[in-house]
Amino acid sequence: MFRFEERQSDSAYIERVWRCRSERAGAFSSIAASHWEIVLSLHHHSTMVTLRGPETRASSLSCAAGGEWLGIRFKLGTVMPDLPASRLVDGGVILPEATRRSFWLCGAAWEHPTYENADTFVERLIGKGLLVREPLVQAALAGELAHHHTLRTVQRHFLRTTGLTHSAIRQIERARYATFLLRQAVPILDAVHASGYFDQPHLTRALRHYIGQSPAQITDERRSEQLSFLYKTAPLP
Repeated sequence: MFRFEERQSDSAYIERVWRCRSERAGAFSSIAASHWEIVLSLHHHSTMVTLRGPETRASSLSCAAGGEWLGIRFKLGTVMPDLPASRLVDGGVILPEATRRSFWLCGAAWEHPTYENADTFVERLIGKGLLVREPLVQAALAGELAHHHTLRTVQRHFLRTTGLTHSAIRQIERARYATFLLRQAVPILDAVHASGYFDQPHLTRALRHYIGQSPAQITDERRSEQLSFLYKTAPLP
């Protein structure tokens, strides 16, 4: 259904830049994601810009043929000070249109980014103070917490910044990693071991919740519903 293209970025703020087009109408499984993103949706010459938050479970959605999307997915710890990811979890905010080629954000009109200039667009947001990196989140993810921060303080700050607990993010990333392995024809039991699940039932429960499909469905392209954006990743430590 979808034709995806994605690329990495040299920016410390960007996890991935992606774009896709729907070749036909139909249902798909929107899989869980730890990161928030800016998404441009184009259909019938109308563009909508959305700040889309982390998704804590899979959901079944549908789309029309001929739709186009551009996404800028941000690294964990990247945040808009006036709109933390905690306010976007399992939802999003549609930004008002300024012109056919621009949108309003924090009192200013911003030209729609493109797949090619997404990095420049993000640098402009950073320059205006609309995007910042939270060092405490980065330290927590790397397991390098300063001694003067209590665990409770770190957990509270982490949740407010990312919208999710460290444990929830770890579970989402593990499920995505296992799905990627299965899509690469890795045997189910090998995927169980590589992803750190206890056994196959544990893997199955996690994938049904976060991906919306069982391991058997994921490996059988004839039976499985199209998945939303999935790319090579690794589980958190």
